[in-house]
Amino acid sequence: MSTGDPISWFLIEPGWKVIDAEDDDVGRVEEVVGDPNADIFNGLLISTGHFSGKRYVPAEQVGLITDERVHLTLSRDDVKRLTDETGPSGAAD
Repeated sequence: MSTGDPISWFLIEPGWKVIDAEDDDVGRVEEVVGDPNADIFNGLLISTGHFSGKRYVPAEQVGLITDERVHLTLSRDDVKRLTDETGPSGAAD
């Protein structure tokens, strides 16, 4: 597994691959949720497929971030159990 050098969450862009804890592709980044001005990373909204919808991944479940890849600490089954709720308010920003 070649992961590359770690980079900041500031650089994550929509379309980047999302990789689970077993190194399998589980989706794509749809949106980065946080406040870049305060350097607060809340998490990611990811697309897991055409019929699966979107899932919110809290920042605590994001492991290594490398160029065009976000590695999660979750398994594929854990990702399937996530919802699209981005927090108490449900707001994505």
